Amino acid sequence: MSAQSHPRPVSGRSIALVAVGILLLTATTVVLLWWPATSGLTGDKLVTARFEAVRIGMSIGIGGGGVYALYLSWRRQRTTEQDLDNRERALAHQRDVAADAKAHQDRMAAITEKDGVERRITDLYTKAADQLGSDKAPVRMAGLYALERLAQDNPGHRQTVVNVYCAYLRMPYDPPLGSLPEGGDLLDHRQRLEEREVRRAVQRILLLHLRPETPESFWPDIDLGLTGAVLIDFDLDRCRIRSSTFALATFKHRTNFTGTEFGSYVWFRSATFTDDVRFDGARFGGLANFTEVTFQRSATFAGAEFHDESRWRDTRFARGKPDELAWVDELGDPGDEVAEVTTA
Repeated sequence: MSAQSHPRPVSGRSIALVAVGILLLTATTVVLLWWPATSGLTGDKLVTARFEAVRIGMSIGIGGGGVYALYLSWRRQRTTEQDLDNRERALAHQRDVAADAKAHQDRMAAITEKDGVERRITDLYTKAADQLGSDKAPVRMAGLYALERLAQDNPGHRQTVVNVYCAYLRMPYDPPLGSLPEGGDLLDHRQRLEEREVRRAVQRILLLHLRPETPESFWPDIDLGLTGAVLIDFDLDRCRIRSSTFALATFKHRTNFTGTEFGSYVWFRSATFTDDVRFDGARFGGLANFTEVTFQRSATFAGAEFHDESRWRDTRFARGKPDELAWVDELGDPGDEVAEVTTA
């Protein structure tokens, strides 16, 4: 910012020179009017003329002094106004500097806060992941719910947390065989029972957060990757999923996909359903791949909607193909051959 320049101050010498100039002008005027202008006059006319000369000279002197005084007053006023203007400019500049400094501080504070939040999330995530690797079921449970709280409070990390849940369910697992067989390992049986409850807890968390009917807890646009997973009493009733992969998965006990919305593709290729499964009212928005799927007990698709391609090659229905899939024999696969549905 550049301030306006002040006029140069009038020095005392300049004022003195102006005053002398005015006096000389006055004296010259009086002298010129005193003698040359009064030559040839006598008596009262001479006195009157010379008095008039003095009056005119004094008027010139006083008028010149007044004009100069007005000039000095104008300069003083101009200087005052420029000082005020410069002060206002300086204050405006200070305010701009202060605003820029505050904006910078706010940005730095926001960055610092964001870094702090990210570090806290990383710490919580790391701790919860460590808990999931514990050999004690209660500790693993605590890790599950810690991740759930983290995802609920931080939407940008929800898919990451779901990926961890899916990875946990994909880990090898042999469910317990009901009651402990005679001569069986009690500790191993108990550990399998505990692990089953941990896995059911994971599935309950997914069920809770994939239902759009509860907006406060719903996690939208989630992808499930459960290839090869062992899923027990799996339930996604009225859930909404963007994409999902259940290839080679084993569904133990009853499975429920009633009213489930599969947004894009869903991949069940070579999956096995060991008990009853319901797809009643399910909506398949993209590719639905049931190639080589085995339904060992009943499977129902009443009211299911297929809005894109579906594949059923070598699909096995142990209790016969459901009536609602009577149209399947007329569908073609990518090789332009007739899709096959076999029954055991």
